[in-house]
Amino acid sequence: MAPSHIPIDPAILYWGTPVVLISTVNTDGTHNIGPMSSAFFLAHSCMLGLDASSCTTANIIRTGECVLNLASENMVAAVNAIAKTTGSDPVPETKVGRGYVHLKDKFAAAGFTKLPSEKVAAPGISECSVVMEARLTAVHDMFGPTPAKGAIKALEVEIVNIKVHPRLKMDGYANRIDPDAWNPMIMSFCELYGVNRGKIGNSRLAEIDEESYRIPKEAMAKVEHGENVN
Repeated sequence: MAPSHIPIDPAILYWGTPVVLISTVNTDGTHNIGPMSSAFFLAHSCMLGLDASSCTTANIIRTGECVLNLASENMVAAVNAIAKTTGSDPVPETKVGRGYVHLKDKFAAAGFTKLPSEKVAAPGISECSVVMEARLTAVHDMFGPTPAKGAIKALEVEIVNIKVHPRLKMDGYANRIDPDAWNPMIMSFCELYGVNRGKIGNSRLAEIDEESYRIPKEAMAKVEHGENVN
């Protein structure tokens, strides 16, 4: 009899979460967009899992704010236009091997229009159906206590202002979203999907070997009491 389950050890565990385009302010006052999908929401807070070497991470920690723009399933071309790019110059070593290149103006590359924000300095993305202004409330180092501690940051943000395209508002309610009108882009194991349409296009991120994301076992080994992990 075949087993009901088999053991497996994937390099990544991206089971399927919304694609978030995070807009931030760079040190020179220009604007950056960081595509990501390691995000989950609780009440009016959101936890963002980000590479510590990312320009987006540095911008959020420095300014204490950002805008979370949720991508719709019809935005594959725009998302791919800024995938495998970074606002960091030089490109962080962790991203060089994955084929990332520096891109200064991601708004222009993706064909996005800046949407003025009301409570934060960074602009939103007009083409996104859901735009959420947010302020940083806490920064957590992931993977502690191990040698990999801090390689990934978990940034906790508070949503302070929400704007949506009018078609998403449920008829008869002032503050409810119509789930039937909302078609988010979902990333699952680096591929792009729609809620009802299945795979919606080829993802540039899927060109990267998943194994390049695997953290070496020695880096994830628990550190003995008294050892320095900083």
